[in-house]
Amino acid sequence: MAQLFSPSFGFLLRLGVLAAVLAAVTLVSAWRALTSYRAAPLDALEQPVPFSHKHHVGDDGIDCRYCHSSVESAAFAGMPPLSTCMSCHSQLFTDQPALAPLVDAYLARAVLRWQRLYKLPDFAYFNHSIHIAKGIGCASCHGAVDQMPLTWRVAPLTMRWCLDCHREPAAHLRPATEIFNLHWQPRDPSALGARLLSAYHIDTRRLTDCSVCHR
Repeated sequence: MAQLFSPSFGFLLRLGVLAAVLAAVTLVSAWRALTSYRAAPLDALEQPVPFSHKHHVGDDGIDCRYCHSSVESAAFAGMPPLSTCMSCHSQLFTDQPALAPLVDAYLARAVLRWQRLYKLPDFAYFNHSIHIAKGIGCASCHGAVDQMPLTWRVAPLTMRWCLDCHREPAAHLRPATEIFNLHWQPRDPSALGARLLSAYHIDTRRLTDCSVCHR
């Protein structure tokens, strides 16, 4: 009877199985890396102007809403128009070299293009205003920006990270008066969280529905 397979077939078959296993392990490892928490915050990105939240928020006490004016009413927090910056810098530090791109863009009526730190894929829906309205403070996602000379990203924005909050929202809720307080801490987190769940009319059964974030 003629031989159906060549002598090298067994070797090639084992090699193919090994390659398939290695490919599967690589894909799983890549997926875990993409969806896992980061051990440390991401480095700050280079910006056209080295804007310091530490100076503006920590030292000067400027409220988040002065620059991010749509954070309570729109899906995006919004970037301030150059006229907002120049309401101070037309008088203060106007001749500083670091502010030259800002002043030049304002005078030329041009756009100052900032590097975006927080970026979600198109298939993920996020709305700033609903999180603010339901008692989530700025620091929960952005960290203590009043201590950042240059702004870096604190939250990994993985699906797992978002779901952890959606599954147990009570621990992250704040009274409406403390939303923009970057260092507020509750005295009795358990009792307050339970009370705020009711006050904000949060239905925890729906927070993990796929349609909440994928529309």
